[in-house]
Amino acid sequence: MMRNFVRIASALALTLVVGVGAGAGAGAAPAQAGNNYPVVLVPGFLGFGPEKFTDLHFRYWGGFDDIVGHMQAGGRHQVLAASIAPVAVNWDRAAELYYQIKGGCVDYGRAHTARHGHRDGVQQPVGLCWAADPADNPRHYPLAFYPAWDGAHPIHLIGHSQGGTTIRALIELLEHGSPNGDEGGADLYKGGKLGWVRSATTISAPHNGTTLRDAVLEFPPLVSEWAALIDNFVLLAAGPPRAWVSPASGIATASPIADFDTAQLEMAPDGAREFNRWARSAPDVYYFSLATLATEAGTLLPINDTDRTIALLQKPQYQYPRWDMMYVFKPASGEWIYPLTLQHGMGAYTQSAPGRVRIDSKWFPNDGVVNTVSMKGPAGHPQRIYNGVAVPGAWNFLRTYRGVDHFDVLGWPGATESAYPIYDSIGAIIYSL
Repeated sequence: MMRNFVRIASALALTLVVGVGAGAGAGAAPAQAGNNYPVVLVPGFLGFGPEKFTDLHFRYWGGFDDIVGHMQAGGRHQVLAASIAPVAVNWDRAAELYYQIKGGCVDYGRAHTARHGHRDGVQQPVGLCWAADPADNPRHYPLAFYPAWDGAHPIHLIGHSQGGTTIRALIELLEHGSPNGDEGGADLYKGGKLGWVRSATTISAPHNGTTLRDAVLEFPPLVSEWAALIDNFVLLAAGPPRAWVSPASGIATASPIADFDTAQLEMAPDGAREFNRWARSAPDVYYFSLATLATEAGTLLPINDTDRTIALLQKPQYQYPRWDMMYVFKPASGEWIYPLTLQHGMGAYTQSAPGRVRIDSKWFPNDGVVNTVSMKGPAGHPQRIYNGVAVPGAWNFLRTYRGVDHFDVLGWPGATESAYPIYDSIGAIIYSL
């Protein structure tokens, strides 16, 4: 699944060294590090923090490898993995991310909470706090990542899946504050925090939504099943095969079922269109995006690398899951939602209802969770192909990783190559800014 990672990442790293585009010639001197700002990694939907699965040594970022430790490069860089709500809207996750980095107790905002009632309608949850000063921490809260964070001490943010849109919500709140006016005095919602984020890199993010929720009609119960399956996937990957068991504590049980559909409405194409109108691209932030693709166009004969058990009969105009895609996501990624033949899956789903986002064949390729076309950047925002020179305020698209599904890019079990090279490439870019 990741057999091309080393080759692709090495080529990208070479591009960074020799330079590409105007003003860069063959034999140019290697790029020098321009900064060493802290990096915060933000997990996606159903994601988890480093405190989860510690007994199994399984990480969101790396599986049984350690992307965080690798990026720290023996202590030369400060790289931290955030732990935020696995199922929540981007605003709420952004609030948790802010306080985890800066310090203080989470406040979702008075007007926002009253209007939407997310997170059980609690504006300031008890105990969800991080200490900014280790010498003044009588309740023994975990320490904030970077209390010095401000315009003079910026950070880099890297988000996978919904972590990418969560980052965008955070930047919007930092720079422009709440659109609701007074949120009860919390500093996050006052705006004016320009320059706090140096770069934002998104990996397999649903910038324009994913058709997964629209294609799968009974989505909330399915998400609950996926949470259990992912938990058990970790348990099974950690040791010898065992009986299928009930979900481990954490992902599924900590997230109210009512929040499943709320968060996914925002990540469906129609909801993402509204989100993109609110979460602007800041002119002073360097944006980068990576895409993944784990489906292939169908063939009449079994001559491609798709899973013929899932899709024995194929049509060239549709997309089908590769044999090496994570099995949890194969049934909904192809022409039909397996084993049904009454509802199109992501690889064939279309819709053109008036007033809604039009879904056509460009949306068919996907990584099992998100449509590849949605990962490049938010519609209506400036976008460009990265050519070795980054432009702030625009989405600098790096490339599409083919044969890589939504969790291969994290280095989860099943990937045939290490995911480290892709994060080395990201580091080379952001530290050179």
